[in-house]
Amino acid sequence: MIGDLRERVSAPSAPRPAPAHPAPARSGSGAEGEPSAFAAVLKGLGQEVHRGESLMRSALGAGRSGRELGTADLIALQAGVYRYGEVIDLASRLVDRATSSVKTVLEGQ
Repeated sequence: MIGDLRERVSAPSAPRPAPAHPAPARSGSGAEGEPSAFAAVLKGLGQEVHRGESLMRSALGAGRSGRELGTADLIALQAGVYRYGEVIDLASRLVDRATSSVKTVLEGQ
C-alpha cells in the first residue's frame, strides 16, 4: 500500500514556455470542443487535490495497520504532502482572486 507512494508522487512537471503571441481570451468552449484555459487549470487542480487525498488516505491506512515506513516511503510521503499543500494553497488563492474580481465587477454596475 505505502509502496505505491513513490509511484503516486511524481516529479513536478516542467513549466511550459509562454507562446510568443498569446491566443486571445475566449469564453466557454472553443470550436474544436476544447475547454477554456481556466477550465483546464481547474481540472488539473482537481486532479492534483484528488491525488493528494489518495496519498493521505494510503499513508493513514498504513499507519493504522501498524506498518513500518521505510526512509524512502517517508521521503515520498513528505514530498507528496508538500505538493498537496501547494495545490490547496493555489486553489485558495484562485478562489480568493475570483471572488475579488466578481466583487469588483458587481460594484461597477
